[in-house]
Amino acid sequence: MSEGLYNTSAKDFDQTLDLTKIKPYGDTMNDGKTQLSFTLPVPAGDEAIEAAKQLLRQMGFDNPQVVFHKELTEGFTFFNCYGSYTKTIDYTKIHVPKVSSVKWGMDETDEFIKEHIGRKIVVVGASTGSDAHTVGIDAIMNMKGFAGRFGLERYSMFEAINMGSQVPNEELIAKGIEVNADALLVSQTVTQKDVHIKNMVELVEMLEAEGLRDKVILCAGGPRISHELAKELGYDAGFGMNTYADDVASFIAQEMEKRKNNK
Repeated sequence: MSEGLYNTSAKDFDQTLDLTKIKPYGDTMNDGKTQLSFTLPVPAGDEAIEAAKQLLRQMGFDNPQVVFHKELTEGFTFFNCYGSYTKTIDYTKIHVPKVSSVKWGMDETDEFIKEHIGRKIVVVGASTGSDAHTVGIDAIMNMKGFAGRFGLERYSMFEAINMGSQVPNEELIAKGIEVNADALLVSQTVTQKDVHIKNMVELVEMLEAEGLRDKVILCAGGPRISHELAKELGYDAGFGMNTYADDVASFIAQEMEKRKNNK
C-alpha cells in the first residue's frame, strides 16, 4: 500500500551552512530538495508511480513526489520526481586531481613558446575509434574555436592537424610519426558501455608498443573525461566540461618546457 504523497511529520532542521555536512539546496539551506528523472521498465499507472516513490525512498529521499510520468513505449515509463535527500557529505575532505598548468590567453601562450621552445609545437588531434562526433575536437583545433575562444589553428606557434572523426588509433599514431608530432589529442564523446575506456587504453598500449609513449604529450578530452580518469588510463592530461583551446594550449606549452628542461 502507498505510504502517502507527503510526510506530515515535523520538518525542522538546522539551516546553518556547514561545509562538513552539505546536502542539496532547494530554497532553504539544508532542505535537501532534489529533482531527478529516470525510466522504469514497467507500464504507466498507479503501480508505476508507487514503484518510483519506493525507489526514491530506498535512494535516501524523504517525501518522494512524482510530478510527471509518461509511458515512452510499451512497458517503459519515464518519471520526473522530487524528494528531500537525507544524507550529507563532508565537502572539506574532497580532493579532485586537476591539470596543474596555469591557464593563459593565446598571445601569452604564443610568446611563451617563442621564448622557451623556439619553434612551433606540432599537435595532431582526432575523434578516434567509432566516435563520429567532431564538435569537441573542432572546438579545440579549428581556427574559429568555440565560445569566443580561438582554436589551436589560430595560434601562431602551433601547427594543428585535425584528422576529424572515426579515426583508428593506428592512423592517429601514423600521422603523429609522419609529422613528428609533439602532442596527440584524443576526443571522446560517445561513452555508452564505456566504449571510450577501451579505445583510450588501446591507444596508450599501441604507443607503448611502438616505444613512442614517452615521446609525445598525450591528452584526452570530452564531456565525460576527467583529468583523474585520463591519468589513470596513462594520459598526461584530461580535459572535460568547460575547458577550451586555451586550457589545452597552456598545458602543452608548459609541459613541453618542463620536458625540455627535465623538470
